[in-house]
Amino acid sequence: QVQLVESGGGLVQPGGSLRLSCVTSGFIFSSYGMSWYRQAPGRERELVARISSVGSSTNYADSVKGRFTISRDNPKNTVYLQMNSLKPEDTAVYLCKWRRVDTRGVWIADYWGQGTQVTVSS
Repeated sequence: QVQLVESGGGLVQPGGSLRLSCVTSGFIFSSYGMSWYRQAPGRERELVARISSVGSSTNYADSVKGRFTISRDNPKNTVYLQMNSLKPEDTAVYLCKWRRVDTRGVWIADYWGQGTQVTVSS
């Protein structure tokens, strides 16, 4: 059974930092890229960052470039999101996602965690 469990969210002041974790199980973590998304009230879910299977390639939304860093620890089946210089507009539920594909790279399904709330406020 596939599981993705996020943690590390909370209330932080503007300019502060948080480190989110997503612990996974039920699939071969080291074989797949992983992503972090966020969803704020009344807004569509948006991609924040993604990382390749071995961590050699990363991509970020323009809104978080230079402030957020995605990383992974394959032996621990965990992906992280280090968030620095947080702004009120970063307030959202943050979710990690695993995209399951077949051997040809064809999409099979997306799996999501339950999310962790990040609130940036003074």
